[in-house]
Amino acid sequence: AAVPSQVVPGADPSARQLCFAWGPAEVLVCETLFGRRGGSPARGEGGPRRALLPGALTACVAGTGEGGPGSSRLFVVRKDQDVYIQTLRKLFNESHGIFIGLQRSEEELAGKSRKAQLVQVSKNYRSVIRACMEDMHQAAISTRDPALQSQYSTQVSILSAMELIWNLCEILFVEAAAAGPLLLHLLDWVRLHVCDVDNMVREVLSSENPSKHELFWNVVDVFVLQGRMDEARHLLSKEASANPASVNMYKILDDLMKKMPVPSLGNTQTLTEMELKWQHWHEECQRYLQDGTFASNSHMESICKILLGDEDAILEKKELMTTWYHFLVTRLLYSHPTVKPMELRMDLFLGGESSPEPLDTILMAAFEFEMHQVIKECSIALSNWWFVAHLTDLLDHCKLLQSHNLYFGSNMREFLLLEYASGLFSHHSLWQLGVDYFDHCPEYGRVYLELHIERIPLNTEQKALKVLRICEQRQMHEQVRSICKIMAMKALRNNRLGSALSWSIRAKDAAFATLISDRFLKDYCERGCFSDLDLIDNLGPSMLLSDRLTFLGKYREFHRLYGEKRFAEAAKLLLMLMTAHIAPCSFWLTLLTDALPLLEQKEVIFSAEQTYELMRCLEDLTASKSDKQKLQDDDVEAMKVEMLRLALARNLARVIVKEGTLEGS
Repeated sequence: AAVPSQVVPGADPSARQLCFAWGPAEVLVCETLFGRRGGSPARGEGGPRRALLPGALTACVAGTGEGGPGSSRLFVVRKDQDVYIQTLRKLFNESHGIFIGLQRSEEELAGKSRKAQLVQVSKNYRSVIRACMEDMHQAAISTRDPALQSQYSTQVSILSAMELIWNLCEILFVEAAAAGPLLLHLLDWVRLHVCDVDNMVREVLSSENPSKHELFWNVVDVFVLQGRMDEARHLLSKEASANPASVNMYKILDDLMKKMPVPSLGNTQTLTEMELKWQHWHEECQRYLQDGTFASNSHMESICKILLGDEDAILEKKELMTTWYHFLVTRLLYSHPTVKPMELRMDLFLGGESSPEPLDTILMAAFEFEMHQVIKECSIALSNWWFVAHLTDLLDHCKLLQSHNLYFGSNMREFLLLEYASGLFSHHSLWQLGVDYFDHCPEYGRVYLELHIERIPLNTEQKALKVLRICEQRQMHEQVRSICKIMAMKALRNNRLGSALSWSIRAKDAAFATLISDRFLKDYCERGCFSDLDLIDNLGPSMLLSDRLTFLGKYREFHRLYGEKRFAEAAKLLLMLMTAHIAPCSFWLTLLTDALPLLEQKEVIFSAEQTYELMRCLEDLTASKSDKQKLQDDDVEAMKVEMLRLALARNLARVIVKEGTLEGS
């Protein structure tokens, strides 16, 4: 079928045009000739190529023409294409639970308790990222498809960058570490994320004689640069054992490394005390260097210069550090260990590049404490809204974004959560997670939920019930009625009358319930029995929704009473159905015909008055028909009418005799 599309304004009608059509979570874009419109492929059809677009959009090239005069290419531009990547499902599902737990956490917690809780939430998010990264890495190793392997490797890199950024934000914003502990956290951050040298360390340590390995001093330097003094001293002890001439130098260097003052999380010393100790230690290192103690060993002399915070000496090792932020933390460790958060500045090298990579820009913004810039740059660089939505929500709970409202009415937290949840709704199953995100957007969440939930394809009754339950829990009455009507119509088209009636009752749609009741009665007339007896027998108060439904329920009750041989009650109910005028006129003859077996019973069931009522109903039925209709009536109907008249007359005679006998006695 052709897609109703629009031509981009300003396009030349005599040349190729760019047409587009909006969908619930995607846009069809088609380049055409002379306004020719492209068809829409079924979702999931074919094997579209995917290419990353700027921001959080991904394009799927659904098909290409042959390049002839009328050829065209159709693009499906989706938001948050990442929701379709199977291996990222763990990220979305498990982070959803963390998000909900954070929203429901006790707001009464204050001070250290609340802060510890928020830090734990942040760590939980990071653990999910790492678990997902591990799964993706294993998938990349196990697959034999080069394209899939490349895709998985790319995702591993993206997840690694996400965890790197999140961890830094956790240290600087969530934990808000003070001077002293701040450097310890940054050291842990570097050790966790700078893994390029791990293979080299393993290679040296696993060799038979590590001190003779060509990379031995590189490994020692790495340990020193990362502040891993115990490991560096352990390696140097092997060098001292293998080279007795350097024992004295080793002991002095080992002593300096051992005595290096480092702030600790549980230390009660003040910053002033720490700075004094560090100053004395620094002067001691300076003295040994000036005395030429390490002059005969360039490696040890270089390590001593690093301990003194010599920037040139540290820069010489930049190949071992690989990143500028490793250099930053190392320089702070040996030149300013009591650095305060607001003293972190980006006056440092970026590997000589004139324009930094997006990751560098984000990390620099974090070190500058520009939270909004971090969020903005992440929104541009990352291919989905998961990261910025959850990070912003966490920062909002830390009371760090309270003053930042967007110009169109919502705050940044809600805006990003709405975007993320909207992307989830484009997926056939992840939409259920999106519901909870909308629930926690107080300003626009309900409006978004109402709009998106109407677009969910109700492929199965089970899915419809799930959507319906969500709407009912939130008192979304209009959406409840809409879903029920849609499902009732689907069931009716498939001739599933019981299901259609159940849905119409749930929708409280009297007109539709009347229509389906008529179909039940029509089927009864054709087949002589009812379908879906369980439903009809248990209508209860629901039968009052419409007169026709009431009639259907009562008429079925008449059949039940007749089957139980409760003839007097059945006759009374049948007469009530006739005289109450809730039965359709086309069904009167059927009702009167149902009275025949009761009229022919050995025991008189209908009284004289009831018999007269039945006679009147029969006459009303025949009188209401025009002469033309009477001519068109078949012989069977005419025979039924004559049989009814005869049975009514005979019953009346029996009643009169019976009543006369009773009066005489």
